[in-house]
Amino acid sequence: MAVRLGEALVKDSLITREQLKLALERQVIFGGRIGTNIVELGILKEKDLASFLGRFFRLPVVNPSELSAVDGEIIACISRELAEKFKMVPFRKERKRLHIAMQDPPSMALIDELRFTTGFDIMPYVVTELRLLYALEKYYGTERDLRYISTFNKEEEVKPMVSDSKEQMQKVKDQFSSSATREETIGILLNESRKIALRAAIFIFKGEKLTGWKGRGLDVDNIEIEAPPHSVFGEVLSKRNYYRGPLLRIRENETLISIVGGTPQDCIMIPIMIRDKVMGIFYADNGNSSVMDSSLNFINMLVRMASISFEIIIMKKKIMDL
Repeated sequence: MAVRLGEALVKDSLITREQLKLALERQVIFGGRIGTNIVELGILKEKDLASFLGRFFRLPVVNPSELSAVDGEIIACISRELAEKFKMVPFRKERKRLHIAMQDPPSMALIDELRFTTGFDIMPYVVTELRLLYALEKYYGTERDLRYISTFNKEEEVKPMVSDSKEQMQKVKDQFSSSATREETIGILLNESRKIALRAAIFIFKGEKLTGWKGRGLDVDNIEIEAPPHSVFGEVLSKRNYYRGPLLRIRENETLISIVGGTPQDCIMIPIMIRDKVMGIFYADNGNSSVMDSSLNFINMLVRMASISFEIIIMKKKIMDL
């Protein structure tokens, strides 16, 4: 199913074949649906994935607002056992019809079973894995893995960030544009990242190794880290794309695990690019047991601005050296 659905996404020009390959590789490591991994990688937004699933399965898509405040009487129509077993949540009842959000297209046998169990005609709706797991936890107490909590943008729980305002963002842009040294640029990046992450650090490449440059909440000064292919840093380097997820306890990650004092369940690593070359890696987490804000737009923007600032500083130095 994952490959068939992925191929359909490529055919609809929603993702590239390379992005599909990346998502399938991530799915092998972390599990979950292919769509969930695509959203986690930042390739598609959850709402765009939901719209595609509706077309793919030829089913109506549940409106997110209808899952935000479902009456307890409606939830009681489906037992927790059935809801968890078949990955579904009822959200509307009218006369003899029960509308249900389902992760998988239902078979006729399941529809008949639900009709017999509930006494209602069943109206199935498609829903993403991320939104369904959120609803299962909210209404049935089914605990989610931290990766789903950190990725899923629960609209009613998202708190406005200072960085969201145009005025604040303009101030950040002004700081980066007026930066005169690499150290100043790094300081701006680390300071602004505190709005979504408790700890952060910058690593730069020196030869084949990464060297800790500066950290906030982490002591990385002059620490050398190798980036073998199976390490998390190696993955960021080879794919030239960000990583978001848990820090796996494997031998290749031992040095980074030692630096952060454990294995955070939610961390992010973003390559710092200058002229299409990875010059370093930005790392951030909220400690070993907490997740970060679900939105990564702000932190991605910060790293992009820092990369441009670095390039400007390098060009200025070249001009002065002429």
